[in-house]
Amino acid sequence: MPDLNPLYPVFLKTSELQILIVGGGNVALEKLTFLFKSSPESRVHLVTPWLRKETREFIQDKNVTIALKPYEPSDLSGKHLIIATTDDPEVNLQVQRDCRQKGVLINVADCPDLCDFYMGGIVTKGNLKIAISTNGKSPTLAKRMRQWLEALLPDEMDDLLTTLRDYRTTLKGDFAYKVKTMNAVTKSLLS
Repeated sequence: MPDLNPLYPVFLKTSELQILIVGGGNVALEKLTFLFKSSPESRVHLVTPWLRKETREFIQDKNVTIALKPYEPSDLSGKHLIIATTDDPEVNLQVQRDCRQKGVLINVADCPDLCDFYMGGIVTKGNLKIAISTNGKSPTLAKRMRQWLEALLPDEMDDLLTTLRDYRTTLKGDFAYKVKTMNAVTKSLLS
């Protein structure tokens, strides 16, 4: 039997969470870009002793606060999700240890063994959002799958979702009847 990906996907309301990114280099910019592309209303606090010009330009119209200083354990206070992106493995490991002590979820960039969650590929077409994970085995394949799905799915997906929602609200009957009816209506979408 092949290995199965044990990860459980969730969709977070990042506008309601306090997110901390530790680091200000290329990887921090990559994570910020990924986060704000998928969730433009995210709220992020950035802790870093220095900040790249490109990162500063990217965040100037985003909901990002900056503390230009080295990381301290007190930076975790009130935070729900942490992303460590420094180029110093000792700092990243310290952030991970502090998170474990406080019960805060952490992603340490490029260190799967230190992560509580991964930031996988995401396809967004209006209100349709699809998450892609290879369990860290091939981020390149996840990227290619994202590109393929983005090209495959029509931009009008949101119109279809609205039509299906409106139709569902007209259905009378119990939950089982509604599920059976919606299954019949949407079955042709995959034919």
